[in-house]
Amino acid sequence: MIHQYKNNGYNVILDVNSGSVHVADSVMYDAVEVLAERISDLEAPRTLTEEETRQVYDKLSGRYPSEEVEEALGEISELIAKEQLFVKDSYKDFVMDFKKRKTVVKALCLHIAHDCNLACRYCFAEEGEYHGRRALMSFEVGKKALDFLIANSGGRRNLEVDFFGGEPLMNWEVVKQLVAYGRELEKRFDKRFRFTLTTNGVLLNDEVMEFCNREMSNVVLSLDGRKEVNDSMRPFRNGKGSYDLIVPKFQKFAESREQTNYYVRGTFTHHNLDFAQDAIHFADLGFKQISIEPVVASNEEEYSIKEEDLPVILEQYDKLAVEYIKRKKEKRGFQFFHFMLDLQAGPCVAKRLSGCGSGTEYLAVTPWGDLYPCHQFVGQEEFLLGNVDTGVTNPSVVDQFKLCNVYAKETCKDCFARFYCSGGCAANSYHFHGTITDAYEIGCAMQKKRIECAIMIKAALADESLPKAE
Repeated sequence: MIHQYKNNGYNVILDVNSGSVHVADSVMYDAVEVLAERISDLEAPRTLTEEETRQVYDKLSGRYPSEEVEEALGEISELIAKEQLFVKDSYKDFVMDFKKRKTVVKALCLHIAHDCNLACRYCFAEEGEYHGRRALMSFEVGKKALDFLIANSGGRRNLEVDFFGGEPLMNWEVVKQLVAYGRELEKRFDKRFRFTLTTNGVLLNDEVMEFCNREMSNVVLSLDGRKEVNDSMRPFRNGKGSYDLIVPKFQKFAESREQTNYYVRGTFTHHNLDFAQDAIHFADLGFKQISIEPVVASNEEEYSIKEEDLPVILEQYDKLAVEYIKRKKEKRGFQFFHFMLDLQAGPCVAKRLSGCGSGTEYLAVTPWGDLYPCHQFVGQEEFLLGNVDTGVTNPSVVDQFKLCNVYAKETCKDCFARFYCSGGCAANSYHFHGTITDAYEIGCAMQKKRIECAIMIKAALADESLPKAE
């Protein structure tokens, strides 16, 4: 399967099944386009047929000199022989019955606090309540959650625990107690915990920063961008904005972590479709690790992203990509989460096919110990898996998520992005289509653009001599 596109002056050819990326001059780009109309995935490498060669000459002879067409065809033949163009889909051979696949739990999202000190207008957690009651996780429930993780982790040594909310710092003493307990478990069971924390920063102070710098592998700092954007969507319950209080704390925290192992994370909505300016604002504030996510909300919400917003959104990703390259070349760059792409050593096959592992390898734990596939399913009783006291007592839900892979989704089968996004978010699919094996179309469009931008950025930063579109 071939995907071709032009971005920022680059002609990009992606062989989806091999993952090979080629930046081509115009004649090769057009020659591949002609061949892609006639060649499907090849079962084995072969040379171009006389008929295929003739068709390329017929299409391109009036546009390019014959020697340039001949040279392009020679390069294409070499790439086919090296299995870097028109490669068959061998990934589908790895799709065993995922229902029979033995999985282990490797990560927990601990809802340490179903409460919050902000009143974010787009909050899917309903100010921390998650369709239920306000509550703080006790140390005893948290201990049982870590014990559950150890007991169900099999031979996996490295485990992950995210302290989530609501606002986790509203239950800070229990966070510290659970980290200490986790360190004890490491010694007893030869495991290694990677702790992370997501916070809105209201209660952030020097003691919290010092502890996090010692114990937290990563910290997510929630902030939406420019002051007017953030304060509109992330106010306190009295309506006052949170920007002025939080930004200096986040700047100090990022510096204390030497600008690594954190993300300042924003959310853009229908009201700030020019979100590239928010990402640039983060960079101008000195942040080096940046993520801005699209809000996911029902169409009835006035701030939700609509299909008609997509042209503006996709243009924003292009604009951000150009600025991203410019700043990188000027030695004042930053990382943008959705432009980070490893073309040399990406995720393993199972990860590419099945994604984040929600419902199987990754579970969420409520303050009272209930288990759900992930934080976005918490409070929806049809997805209740069990409890830290009983373990998983509803294996049918686990079986559903085991079968959630790119080949189980009709919308993913012929999509060039499927091995990069792994089929997208199961929760978004469920909330928009009532099934976890569909796809959220607006999210798909944005993901495709981000992948195209990320690949183009690789080309732009790799070699100034790469061919550009005419």
